[in-house]
Amino acid sequence: MKDPNDHIVSDTPLLFGRVLDGEGGARAIGWAEAQGWVPQKQGEVMWLHLCRHFDGVEPWLETELGIPEPIAELLTSDANRPRAFRDGETLVATLRGINFNPGAEPEDMISMQLWSDGQRLITLRRHPMQTPREVMGMLDRGNGPVDAGATITLLAELLITRMSQSIIDMNQVLDELEDEDPEKDPEGMLKRISTIRRNCLGLKRHMAPQHEALEQISRDSPYWFEEEDRREIAESIARLRRYIDDIDISKESALVLQDEIRARSLASSEHATYMLTIVAGIFLPLSFLTGLLGINVGGMPGMDDPDAFWFVVALCSLLFVALIVVFRRLRWL
Repeated sequence: MKDPNDHIVSDTPLLFGRVLDGEGGARAIGWAEAQGWVPQKQGEVMWLHLCRHFDGVEPWLETELGIPEPIAELLTSDANRPRAFRDGETLVATLRGINFNPGAEPEDMISMQLWSDGQRLITLRRHPMQTPREVMGMLDRGNGPVDAGATITLLAELLITRMSQSIIDMNQVLDELEDEDPEKDPEGMLKRISTIRRNCLGLKRHMAPQHEALEQISRDSPYWFEEEDRREIAESIARLRRYIDDIDISKESALVLQDEIRARSLASSEHATYMLTIVAGIFLPLSFLTGLLGINVGGMPGMDDPDAFWFVVALCSLLFVALIVVFRRLRWL
C-alpha cells in the first residue's frame, strides 16, 4: 500500500512505528518486530501509527492486543465523533483535527483514534495527518515525549494548536472584509462571509465534543497517566475553550457584517426605487397632458395656430416647476 503523504510503501497497515526510550528519544520498529513486542527495559513504550481502513486491522487489534471486539470496531470505524473513555487500565479516545490535505475545507476535520495500556500506544487514522508525523520527528530528534501519557497529551495539544491557525485565518478575512467597500461587490462579500460562518459552525460542531473528550481523559484516565499529563491536558482544555469562544466571536462578527452589507444593499435598492417613483410622479402628469394634446381628432385647439406649440411647452414647464415645488413641500425630495 502506498501513501504519498506518509511516504511509505508497504503491504501492512503500519505507517510508522517507534519504541520510546523514556528519555525523549525513540528507535524505529517494523511490523514484524511489533508482533508480540514486550519492553526490553524499564520505560520503553511501543507506538504504532496505523491506517485504520487497511484490511485485517480490526482482527489484529483483537488477537494481538486483546482489545474487545466493540472497542476494536470503534477504533476502525468511521463513526468518529470525538469521545474518550477508560476501559479497565486502558484509555480509548477519538480526537479530531483540521484537514490540511489539498482541496479540503477547514470544517472537513479528520479523526484519529487511539488506544493505550501505558506500554503500548496505537493511533489510527484514515486520511493523512500532520500531527503524528510531527511528534515522530520530535522523537527522532531526541526531544519528544517520554511515555504514553505524554505522547497522548502532546498529540492532543498539537491537534488543538493547529486549529488556531484556521481561526486566525478566518479573523483575518473578516478584518479585510470590514475594510472593503460593500458597494463594490456585495454578492461576492456575502458569499465569503457565508463561507466563514459555515466554517465556524463546522469547527464548533467538532471542537465542542473534543472539549468534552479531553475533560473525560483528565478526569478518568488510568494510573499510568501521570499528574503532569493531567495538568497538560487541563491546559489544552483551557486553550480549546478559548478557541471555541473565538469561534463564537468570529461567527457573531460575520453575522453583524453580513447584516450590515444586506442593510446597505437594501437601502440602496430602496433609494433607487424611491427616485424612480419620484420621476414617475413628476412625468406622469406631463405624459398625460402631452398624450391628451397629441390625439389625432378634429377640433383640437391650436391646430392652425403657429404659436400653439410654444404655448404647450410653456404650460408643461410651469406644470413641471409646480410639481417640484409641491414635492419639496411634501418633503419627498
